[in-house]
Amino acid sequence: MRKVTYSMGMTLDGYIIGPDGGFDWSAPSEEVFRHSIEEIKSVGVHLMGRRLYETMLYWENPAKEFDALEQEWTELWNPLPKLVFSRTLSSVEGSSRLAASDLATEIARLRAEPGDGDIAIGGADLAAQAATLGLIDEYLVRVFPVLVGGGTPFFARDEQRVNLELLETRTFDNGVVFLHYRVRR
Repeated sequence: MRKVTYSMGMTLDGYIIGPDGGFDWSAPSEEVFRHSIEEIKSVGVHLMGRRLYETMLYWENPAKEFDALEQEWTELWNPLPKLVFSRTLSSVEGSSRLAASDLATEIARLRAEPGDGDIAIGGADLAAQAATLGLIDEYLVRVFPVLVGGGTPFFARDEQRVNLELLETRTFDNGVVFLHYRVRR
């Protein structure tokens, strides 16, 4: 069965977006970006909400001039199947499609389908819903060495205890720490 992963960068105080709506602190070093490229290679489908979908459209712009590393990312990201959860979008572009059902139903369908690669979730709101429903199997966290004091939290705030098993840690050249946890069931 395909596992569901939640992978994002966050500040040391636990936010993916600061109180001003910004996330400029998350610009990756070349080493962190290479790690993200390796990570996306294990993804079979990416689930996201409207805000992350609109942010990630940056990578699907053929008029942009990307460097070699960015081009490598786009060659993996653009053909990757994406499922967008939105109440306001009527259409999406590229290899994306709008979700036809609720999150739990879509994940159950994707888990049952034959296919390689993880079911990745991006975006705090969608991941919080999945976490509350007990649908996340693994957390892949890049912790950036910055405190922003508030904003959008990485983790669901649903007063639910989840025990985790540490699978991997890595410290990058710019002080970013990668943490990979599996949910203990």
